[in-house]
Amino acid sequence: MTVVAVDGPVGSGKSTVARRVAARLGYVYLDTGAMYRAVGLLATESGVALDDEEAVVALARSAGLRFDGDGRLFAGGRDVSEAIRTLEMGAAASRVSALPGVRGLLVDEQRRLAGDTDIVMEGRDIGTNVFPHAAVKVFLTARPDVRAARRAAELRANGDQVDDAQVLAAILERDRRDCTRAVAPLRKAADAVELDTSDMTPGEVVEAVAGIAREQVGP
Repeated sequence: MTVVAVDGPVGSGKSTVARRVAARLGYVYLDTGAMYRAVGLLATESGVALDDEEAVVALARSAGLRFDGDGRLFAGGRDVSEAIRTLEMGAAASRVSALPGVRGLLVDEQRRLAGDTDIVMEGRDIGTNVFPHAAVKVFLTARPDVRAARRAAELRANGDQVDDAQVLAAILERDRRDCTRAVAPLRKAADAVELDTSDMTPGEVVEAVAGIAREQVGP
């Protein structure tokens, strides 16, 4: 089992890069952030307060989260892949991920899903908490304005009308929450390779990360 851990803040390019690196290496791909977004979605839809740890943990435990072969996420048998990709669900994910019970439950599930397979797993605490002994650790980052522009473009591509200033403010608030939470905060692992993707194309980042993986674990 080889784990390639790809961590970093929102808009750093994690999802696009991790998915393409997994395809390049022939590994399984897992987006852990989507799991927290799904729990946030379920809580929001159910009228459960995002800081009600007991109730949110119960929702997460009964959610039946699963990924299909194309990386789409299902909760309770429903495909939530699009519904979780909003600014609101990003903020909800940040709040529920700070709950120790939720994080403990989902980290256990992430480790179970990884099993004994070669996997590229992306998130915010993969190299520091989920798989601290991962063979390959990469921390992607980018300037806030670049990350906001990328996120706004994604939202508009999904048909959402967004304001650039609003997106930037949401990203900065998400950064603050993720970096200051008491449980598994967002930070670069001491042995991770950091890549600033601000002035790189997705293809260039994929080549860089795949190259790092090959260098550390072989072809």
